[in-house]
Amino acid sequence: MSLIGKVIATEKVPTTIDEFGFWTKKDLILNPFDVVKVDHVKKSSTYAVIEEISHITDSASFLSSFISNDFGDVSAEENTMRIGMNYVKAKVVGNDKNIFIPVQSNSKVYMATKDEVSYALGLKNIKNPLVCGYLEMYENASESDKITLPVHIDSKFLIGPEGAHLNISGISGLASKTSYAMFLLKAIQDKCLAQSEDETNENVAFVVFNVKGKDLLAIDEPNNFNDYDSIERNKQDEKEVKSLYNMLGLSTEPFKNVTYLYPCSGRRVSNTYAEKSLLDKQIAVKKAFKYKFEYEYDKDSLDLMFANIDDSNQTMDSILNYIINGYGNFGRIEGWSDFIEELDKMCESSNNYQYGKEITVQSWRKFTRMIKKSIRENELFSPVKSANAEIRIAEKISEIKKNDVFVIDIAKLNTDMQAYVFGNAIREIYNLQLGEKDPENSDLPSKIVIFIDELNKFASSEVPKNSPILRQILDIAERGRSLGVILFGAEQFRSAIHQRVTGNSSTAAYGRTNAIELAKGDYKYVPAVYKSMMTRLKQGEYIIQNPIFRSLLSIKFPKPIYKQFK
Repeated sequence: MSLIGKVIATEKVPTTIDEFGFWTKKDLILNPFDVVKVDHVKKSSTYAVIEEISHITDSASFLSSFISNDFGDVSAEENTMRIGMNYVKAKVVGNDKNIFIPVQSNSKVYMATKDEVSYALGLKNIKNPLVCGYLEMYENASESDKITLPVHIDSKFLIGPEGAHLNISGISGLASKTSYAMFLLKAIQDKCLAQSEDETNENVAFVVFNVKGKDLLAIDEPNNFNDYDSIERNKQDEKEVKSLYNMLGLSTEPFKNVTYLYPCSGRRVSNTYAEKSLLDKQIAVKKAFKYKFEYEYDKDSLDLMFANIDDSNQTMDSILNYIINGYGNFGRIEGWSDFIEELDKMCESSNNYQYGKEITVQSWRKFTRMIKKSIRENELFSPVKSANAEIRIAEKISEIKKNDVFVIDIAKLNTDMQAYVFGNAIREIYNLQLGEKDPENSDLPSKIVIFIDELNKFASSEVPKNSPILRQILDIAERGRSLGVILFGAEQFRSAIHQRVTGNSSTAAYGRTNAIELAKGDYKYVPAVYKSMMTRLKQGEYIIQNPIFRSLLSIKFPKPIYKQFK
C-alpha cells in the first residue's frame, strides 16, 4: 500500500461527503477510475474514485509564466523553478465503517490494494456472480502496485428477475459492440453449462441476429488467431487471449449447442454472405437450416413489412385486417402466388371486394407495390421442403432448449425484410414465453436472451409510433423481465434509441463515442472527464453502468474465442 498524497481542504474548495481533493507528486501517474484510500476518523477508511487530475503552480497568471521565460523566449531557462503539484479530484464511493462525514484536511491518501478496490467498487461478495470483463488499475505504477481484477455483476440484474436488458453503444468498428455482447453471452452460457443438474437459477437460451457480413456464422468454431503476418506473434496472441479467459474463469472453447438459420436463396439471388462450403458443411451435420415463410401460417405477420411506414390514417392496417380476416377471396388463398394474384385484382378499378367501400383502389395499389417488392420472386416466400433442410422460424424457435444458441442470419436482406424476419422471430419468442403455444418441448428455457446489433433500425426515436416492431420491443423492455425475454441491443448512437428502451435497460455499456454524441442529454450525468475518456477508448474497452456498481467502471474484455472472418 503506497502513500501518494494528502487531502486538501481550503476556504473556497472544502471537502464534502461526496468528493474531496488531494495533492500528489508531479511525476506520479494516476488515471481516472483509479481507486484511492484515505485515512478517516475512528480508524475508518474512505474510498474514492479519481475523476479529474490537474496541475497547478504558484503562478498568479499566464502572463507571469510568459515574462519569466524572458518575455516569450521558448528556449530560455527559468531562473527560479515554479512551485507546482498535481491536484486530484475524487468522488467518494464508500467507507468501511459507514462514516460519511467529509474527510479531514491533511489526511493521508494511499493506493488501494486489490481487496480494497473490490470492496470500494462493490465487487466483493456479489451474489450470482457473472463475469463482465476485467479492470486494470495503476497501470503505470510499479509491478507490486498494479492491479488486474475480474469484474462480476449479479446475473439477476442483467437477465432478471431483479433487473434486465443490456444496451451497448459506440461508433462503428472501434467500439466492438458485437464482440462485447458475444463475450457476455458466452459468460452466461459457461455459467449455465457449469451448474449442476439440480441448480435451476440460470436456465437460458439465446437468439442472436447476424446483421453484418459473416460475423457470427461460425461461433461454434475456434478462433484460428491469424490477425498478424508472423506465426510467432499469432501464437503469442492466442496464448495471451486464452490466459485472460482462464483468469476470468471462462472456458477457452467457442459456443456450444449452436444452430444457424439462413434465409433460403434462389438460383439467381443469394440471400446470405455465407460461403456455399460453410453452409453445406453445417447443413450436413444438422447445425444449419434454411428458413422460409408460408402463407397459411405467416400471413398474420405481414404487418411487420410496414414497420417503418407511417400509417397515420391506418389505411395499411385496414387492408391487413381485411386480408387476415379472410374477407373477399382472401379466405380461400393457399399460397403466396395466389395472394399476389388476388392483390392485383384488388388493384383493378372495377373490383367489388372493397371492405365496406372504405379502402380505395389507390390504397390497394400502394399496398401491393410494397408487398411485391419483398415477396415476388423471392425464394423466402415459397412452400417449405423439409427434405432440403428448410424450416419455418416459428417452428424452430418452438424447439429451443436451455443453453441453445440460435443464430438467425439477416445480413444480406434488404431493410424491409430484415424488419420482417426480426419482428417475426421476436413475436414467436414472446408468444412462446407467454405460454400462448403449448410445445412438446419439455426442456424449454425459462429465459431467452435476444441480441440484435443496429437496434436503431427497429427502435429509434424516429420509427413511426404505430410500428408493430417498435411496440413489440417496448413491450419486451417493459414486461420482458417478468416473462423471461431479455433484450441485448447495440447501436452507434444511444441518443437515437427510444427512451423507453434505454430507460428500462438495467445495464449500459459505453464504447468509443464521438464528441457530438456525448453532447446529447443521454450523457449529462456522466462526469466531464469520463466523457473525454469515451472519445479515446480502444477496442476491447468499455465503461459500464449497473445498479450494483457504486460508480461507473472502466473495464476491458478479451478478443473473441470463436472464429473471426476477415
